[in-house]
Amino acid sequence: MKNSKLDRRNFLRTTAAGAAGLTMLAKSDVFAETNETELAFPPNVSGRRIVALNHDWLYREKATPDAVKPAFDDKSFARVNLPHTNKLLPMNGFDEKEYMFVSVYRKHFRLPAEAKGKRVFVDFGGVMTAAKVYLNGKLLGEYRGGYTPFSFELTKDLNFPGDNLLAVEVDSTERKDIPPFGNLIDYLTFGGIYRDVSLRIVENVFIENVFAKPVDALSDDRSVNVKIFLAGVDPKNSPHIAVELTDGEKGVAAAMSMSPVTPNAASSPVEISLTGLKGVKLWDIDDPKLYNVRVTLTAEGKTLDHFDTRIGFREAKFTTEGFYLNGKHLKLRGLNRHQTFPFVGQAMPARVQKRDAWILKKELHCNIVRTSHYPQSPHFLDACDELGLLVFEETPGWQHIGDQDWQDLTAQFIETMIRRDWNHPSIILWGVRVNESGDNHDFYTRTNELAHKLDDSRPTGGVRYRYNSERLEDVFTMNDFGFPLRPPNHPLYLNTEFNGHMYPTKRFDNVERVREHTHRHARVHDALASSDKYAGGLGWCAFDYNTHDYFGSGDRICYHGVSDIFRIPKPAAGFYKSQCEPSEEIVLEPAFDWARGDENETFTNALVCSNCEKLKYYVGERMIAEVEPDRKTYPHLKYAPFTANLHDAIGKGWEDLRIEGYIGGKKVIERRMSASGVEKQFIVKADDNELIADGIDMTRVVFKVTDEFGNVQPFAHAAIMFTVENGELVGDNPFALVGGAGAVWIRSTRKPGVIRLTAKHARFGAKTVEIKAIAV
Repeated sequence: MKNSKLDRRNFLRTTAAGAAGLTMLAKSDVFAETNETELAFPPNVSGRRIVALNHDWLYREKATPDAVKPAFDDKSFARVNLPHTNKLLPMNGFDEKEYMFVSVYRKHFRLPAEAKGKRVFVDFGGVMTAAKVYLNGKLLGEYRGGYTPFSFELTKDLNFPGDNLLAVEVDSTERKDIPPFGNLIDYLTFGGIYRDVSLRIVENVFIENVFAKPVDALSDDRSVNVKIFLAGVDPKNSPHIAVELTDGEKGVAAAMSMSPVTPNAASSPVEISLTGLKGVKLWDIDDPKLYNVRVTLTAEGKTLDHFDTRIGFREAKFTTEGFYLNGKHLKLRGLNRHQTFPFVGQAMPARVQKRDAWILKKELHCNIVRTSHYPQSPHFLDACDELGLLVFEETPGWQHIGDQDWQDLTAQFIETMIRRDWNHPSIILWGVRVNESGDNHDFYTRTNELAHKLDDSRPTGGVRYRYNSERLEDVFTMNDFGFPLRPPNHPLYLNTEFNGHMYPTKRFDNVERVREHTHRHARVHDALASSDKYAGGLGWCAFDYNTHDYFGSGDRICYHGVSDIFRIPKPAAGFYKSQCEPSEEIVLEPAFDWARGDENETFTNALVCSNCEKLKYYVGERMIAEVEPDRKTYPHLKYAPFTANLHDAIGKGWEDLRIEGYIGGKKVIERRMSASGVEKQFIVKADDNELIADGIDMTRVVFKVTDEFGNVQPFAHAAIMFTVENGELVGDNPFALVGGAGAVWIRSTRKPGVIRLTAKHARFGAKTVEIKAIAV
């Protein structure tokens, strides 16, 4: 296999968006007329060209030996865009074997004449689970692994100027020879070419990767050590390398190799340092300042190649007294994330991937996320950089360690993960141990040494659930689902999972369960706050997710999230949200639905998550309680939840509830909850007002039935009917409300204009949202 390692920034230049090609409302029965795509080179600053290859693939669920051949008749294939799921599925209650088959994708294209004489690669961001790639009928090789990028060189087998056929046979079964498989795993992997694909056209000698490592970020002598990895040999040229650091369009620093370099793929990287960077700003969670690094390769006055990446200057350290970012102590508070979604599995485009980072940072106010249990979308990681969300990224796997070949693949995945993502300032920890696996001294000695050799600027972690397991990693990363928590037994200690399967909770469960679910998250973070020996903790987990029949709640969903599978928050999400400073957002989130008889006998404790100093509770116009944070239950939290027993007060009359929040003696926030139990409003809202009209870009649309104050009515179960103009719906139609709410996604077409989604409720009538589709 001719596999050139994929560079992250060039891959991200392919396109701003991509999406699944099947929908439940449109195009599921559209078939293709076979015709090749005329590829045009975008303008560029060097001989490098990156051409998006996400549009107009031809897809069939059944692969046959003839289906990869150029002469095969593919007119009956469905036309799809990437990212694409191999099987559109319902939200829950499906059999995972429905997507476990071998499918085939075909892409016809012509290259412009100027590509002749250059090297051409195809770069895949992710294909689940294994991909055999063919060009014009010739097998280029098989890549095993669904979570890491890979490339094949096409140069020798291209047709000029005729039609070329790129065919991919995708095996989406759970193959025991490929991590994370080999035993049980608690999540689904789905199938298809679910990340972006691009063509990369370069000169004979080119830049294969760049590692731009800030050094001494807190010193006035801070610098950037840039390692440039070259590939190819060109005896006619002895190129020079130039490196430039910029802040937008403003130059900050520049340097050039003093003598020509001899490119050789097997040689050591060229190292160039940028110094004199006293004036640069630090990257921080509150001010995530990013800089651009551009490396150019020149010879005889011609710019042969260039490579762009982003970096941030920050110092991230785990110490015996906790975690420090830029010299300041920071208690890590976050959640684990699966990258899966309803209906399309993992095949969501850039905008939707980035939205998850926004939800975690801006809606839930987390400061860290763990990419459980695999490398996740580069778009998601880009958003973490942009938003200031720290990341613990780990290798694919779940409890099982396979044979030597399996372990070799894991080591390969770790190398690919680090080489893809080493320039992300948000990443503070490499996960080099298979999640919750047993000790394996030789294997994990190898993975730790590999990570340190590739990147000596970040520590390693290895998530375990055995308290006394061997620590080979720098940070002892521990899943502790019990309570009280175990005390740290190593000097650098991070809790990486808690709660989760110990107390699965649906958004629409009764008040006792959702209240307890909230309490269980709050009490763990209170315990973590009790000692600086805990670097912090990441709850299990951010969002509900699909799983196998041997896990979950009997419908193929693990209801372990603080938000549901549509990213709609449960009451427990309110706890995370409430832990921010009031200067960022004033928060008042009840951890209950206002219902007199949804718990045994009658309503009792009104648990509220807030960063206010005092709350006042009113039933009707009667003030029934004035309370301060519950520091007896949560003595260590800066913003402890509030509790008030309303049993006696509501015995005197059942009326609307009003909760007022006070800071500095002034009322700063108010929440009202209706006592009537009557559905009053039907609300429909899109996450975004604009999409790119490329047939790929998508946004979520949330709809809910509420009381007169906007609180979701959890027992509203109407079926919602949708119609779409100039767009495509991804989701159920009709959609039966889940706990009074739900969501679908809207995908653009390639026609600019206005997308209109109309949602019709049997009682409340139709609501329409408009989204502007902007020309590419």
